[in-house]
Amino acid sequence: YLNMMLTLVVLVASLSVTTATTGRVARSCGTCEPSLCDPLPAEGCKFGTMLDSCGCCEVCAAGLGEPCGGRGASAKRCGSGMECVKEEGEQKNKFGICVCKSDYEVCGTDGVTYKTGCDLKDASMQAVSEDQPEIKVANKGKCAQAPIIVTPPKEIYNVTGSQVFLSCEAIGISPLTEAEAGEYECHAVNSKGEASAVGSINV
Repeated sequence: YLNMMLTLVVLVASLSVTTATTGRVARSCGTCEPSLCDPLPAEGCKFGTMLDSCGCCEVCAAGLGEPCGGRGASAKRCGSGMECVKEEGEQKNKFGICVCKSDYEVCGTDGVTYKTGCDLKDASMQAVSEDQPEIKVANKGKCAQAPIIVTPPKEIYNVTGSQVFLSCEAIGISPLTEAEAGEYECHAVNSKGEASAVGSINV
């Protein structure tokens, strides 16, 4: 009876070690077997593909706002131009969220201003899927635009001999670059003479 008890104890201990070992293997990469990799979706991957964290299988990249992180081959990786951001103090094994590396506006070759480079890339992939030209970054900041009247001159009623003042505000220097730095002059001329005033833009 004592021998049977010892045998059972040894067997249970052996099973425990086997289970623990199996758990560790599941979280590690192990040997790469491409033939065992899961196939990519038939409809393709919206944010492109990349190798998994073990560098073995091709998988769909996680997109903007999607979960990322984890351990082993099952870890989710963010697509190009994005990074996985985790909560402070949870960097080791917890999941995070894919966010755009660039948080500034960009102008696309389609003449549209995008909030971030990731938004531009998303629009570009959508355009390509519809057989439209790829959208690239033309420049950082807003796209150049035609002048816009901000404050138009108003209709004025007055009598002969009185002074009349007209004002007009317009914007058109966008995006601002070092080339636009300098002095700008307002000039007025009539039969009695002329006047001017100077303002400056510093970049």
